[in-house]
Amino acid sequence: MKEKYTNSLINEKSPYLLQHAHNPVNWQPWGKAAFKMAEEKDKPVFLSIGYATCHWCHVMEHESFEDEQVAKLLNDNFICIKVDREERPDIDEIYMTVCQMMTGGGGWPLTVLLTPDRKPFFAGTYFPKNSVHGRTGLTELIPKVMEVWNTRRDDVRKSSDDIANSLQGSITTMDGPVVEDQHFVQCFNELSTSYDKYKGGFGSAPKFPIPHNMLFLMRYFKKHNDEKALEMVEKTLLEMRKGGIFDQVGFGFHRYSTDSRWLLPHFEKMLYDQAMMLNVLSEAYQISKKDYYKNIALEILEYLKRDLKSPEGAFYSAEDADSEGVEGKFYVWDKKELEKAGLSYEKILKFYNIRNDGNFSDESTGHQTGKNILHSDFLPEEFADKELTDRNNFKKELEDFRVKLFNIRKERVRPLLDDKILTDWNGLAIAALAKAGNIFKDETFTREAISAAEFIINRMMQKTAGKFELLHRYRDGDAGIRGMISDYAFLSWGLIELYMSTFEVRYLKIAIGLVENVIANFFDEDNGGFFSATAEAEDLIARKKELYDGAIPSGNSVMMLVLSQLSKITANKIFREYAGKQARAFGHKVSSFPSGYTFFLSGLEMLGNNSSELVISGNIDNPATIKLLETAKDLYNPNMVIIHRPEGVNSEISSIAPFTASQLPINGQPAAYLCRNYTCNKPVTNPDELKDMLGQDERYDPSDD
Repeated sequence: MKEKYTNSLINEKSPYLLQHAHNPVNWQPWGKAAFKMAEEKDKPVFLSIGYATCHWCHVMEHESFEDEQVAKLLNDNFICIKVDREERPDIDEIYMTVCQMMTGGGGWPLTVLLTPDRKPFFAGTYFPKNSVHGRTGLTELIPKVMEVWNTRRDDVRKSSDDIANSLQGSITTMDGPVVEDQHFVQCFNELSTSYDKYKGGFGSAPKFPIPHNMLFLMRYFKKHNDEKALEMVEKTLLEMRKGGIFDQVGFGFHRYSTDSRWLLPHFEKMLYDQAMMLNVLSEAYQISKKDYYKNIALEILEYLKRDLKSPEGAFYSAEDADSEGVEGKFYVWDKKELEKAGLSYEKILKFYNIRNDGNFSDESTGHQTGKNILHSDFLPEEFADKELTDRNNFKKELEDFRVKLFNIRKERVRPLLDDKILTDWNGLAIAALAKAGNIFKDETFTREAISAAEFIINRMMQKTAGKFELLHRYRDGDAGIRGMISDYAFLSWGLIELYMSTFEVRYLKIAIGLVENVIANFFDEDNGGFFSATAEAEDLIARKKELYDGAIPSGNSVMMLVLSQLSKITANKIFREYAGKQARAFGHKVSSFPSGYTFFLSGLEMLGNNSSELVISGNIDNPATIKLLETAKDLYNPNMVIIHRPEGVNSEISSIAPFTASQLPINGQPAAYLCRNYTCNKPVTNPDELKDMLGQDERYDPSDD
């Protein structure tokens, strides 16, 4: 079928941009050519930013960008530019900040009007075709904007200059107060205040997973022995796994819950959510030794391998919320459909809260939908006890039911797969999978981390003039877009975790090379902190520094962790010096609202007095070496780095970590060298002695579960 319209996006790689390639709007990709066209035609720029799995981006496209009346208004009056925020997070950060400055809020789709020199003068989010419910429509907005543009151009330019200057001012980071223990306590208190004691999680509707909050709380539990911190994590994980936010049939976490009960999700699935939740589950298992967390981790792994893994070995970005133009259609169930398929098991339908009229209501009408989201109020064991049913038999029945549903669902039209590969999100996945492989002693996780890492290293990294340089996006055989701070930070973290899982020194060397590039090209020597893009990114009106830990940790927060880890592994004072600069540069922001920067605080903890370095000396295939390593990995010490030092005078790791040169086996026996709080213990060869030194918490004996 020949398309009626085709615009300049047809040559792009982004699935989001390609979705708009046949709109009647004359979309242009971001670049010099589009802005030169705006200047030559003396037109403002209509900038629209979104992403492929964004539900309201789809709505705005169908309502407005596919509408010929709206398209004519846009084409006649603007140069229209489309940006995929996942391809260009640096552009998105700048104009999202503008939107928040101008409106007090933000989100996607993001709509910004610019002068031909990229300066914004109007911003908003979703606009319908026609005004409705107090929300201005594009058919009303565009004529008003053009009247101002044509009759009060000087006012527009002054306004845009003022906004650009304000934006630049908001980016400047000054030294602030030092982040101290009191701010960690303040962060815990802030999280406690927003914690939902009934259903877990933080805040009310909409409710997001925010995995880095849970990572912080587990560290707080370790440091302060505060049971409430761990309770908040465990309750949240339990309720999320039982809820509709978790895909009970095909596994994996949806983006967020539209309600406070984790029932009705926004159905898109993101790679970064799976990665960050996997981090939390691994550490929760390491603390508690509860198989429940390991099982969820294995479910996430199954989802990643089955639905998000590319043939080349890395991971795709996301799956859409919509299928056949309806959000969640792929995931919800009609009871009659189940009965027709012979799946009318009374107890199982009761367990999953499946009802004739549906178990959730339409938000706009309040009426029951007739559809069901599988979720439960109980664990299978609890439900079996309540219904006087054999636990093991009920679990088997549940699994048989799930598999049958999965096979039925396979015949449905799947949501769109956003099949671009992003370096930063894969970095998060590599870190999570490597850590999971370590903690669960399961090489399946580790192999997936290696597979993704090798793809990024071989296809999205270049080594020129001794420097490691990253590209951000890969799709359809093409790698492109200059790497940003998140790419370098997240991949470095992933490679460090992968080193501590495999002890392949090559991964550590690459991580060091990436960080050296970041220090040289992203660091703000005047005010501290890392810019999102290098100075060579000429297409930006400002170089922004992002710190807030939102849906995922910021690049600056992850760099805090990476620098701290490398300072411990290498004892190189440069890494510690820059980690200290990070702490000072963002002290004011973090101390004023600590719970907005939980990953940054976790990284800062690694730099502090509660961190430790453990060197295991001995050949990796020696059972005694393996036993020492396994002892260390069994225990929850999140602020500890583990280094493997093979036997022999000359060791590759000693060229990176010179202090390991003299840390040799003792009397032919593999040995453990532990340093904590800048003080080194006597080396030991006995795993029990190592366990005592590392300080296992006896309250979490797995035999108690």
